[in-house]
Amino acid sequence: MGQAAAQRAAHGLIDAGAKALAIFGVAGALDARLRNGTLFCPECILDDNGRDYATDARWRTHLVQRLAATTQLPHANGSLLSVQTPLLTALAKTAAHERYATLAVDMESAAVAAVARERDLPFVCVRAIVDEVDDTVPLALHDSVDAWGRPRPLGLIAALCRHPSLWADLPRLYSRMQGATLALRTVAEATGPTLGWRA
Repeated sequence: MGQAAAQRAAHGLIDAGAKALAIFGVAGALDARLRNGTLFCPECILDDNGRDYATDARWRTHLVQRLAATTQLPHANGSLLSVQTPLLTALAKTAAHERYATLAVDMESAAVAAVARERDLPFVCVRAIVDEVDDTVPLALHDSVDAWGRPRPLGLIAALCRHPSLWADLPRLYSRMQGATLALRTVAEATGPTLGWRA
């Protein structure tokens, strides 16, 4: 997770011969229309310094067409905000939506988009919504995952011991992640490992 890791990964993929770059994963909603499990293929990525990066229109259109035959037709209009620190509260997400007029938020897409622009490569973004705009993600639980978004068992146990009230949040957060994961699985099955990219 994070911009620096995403940037390193993008450069590594290009050095290994990649001819296009995609970001594929989860995001938080900033707009109430994007519910848990909704797929979002934004037209544009915006970073928190105001720089914007257009996604490849032909690739995005082809991706949406491939998904039209599934139950997971993506939201394909609007922009995604990419930030350096996570937006974990409804208040923070609402403020970001009002400031940037973006529909969802993540932490990596702008970094990958910037590398794609630098190397003059096509770029597309596919995100599944995990937390909705009114959801709060407890900081203690967020800090209990590793750089790949996987739970750190000892950290999670420690957080639950320090904050027993977090037990009540686990079923909701698990359900949210399941919804997003199922949506991403649909994308992978419908578009293949290249996400429908055609040179």
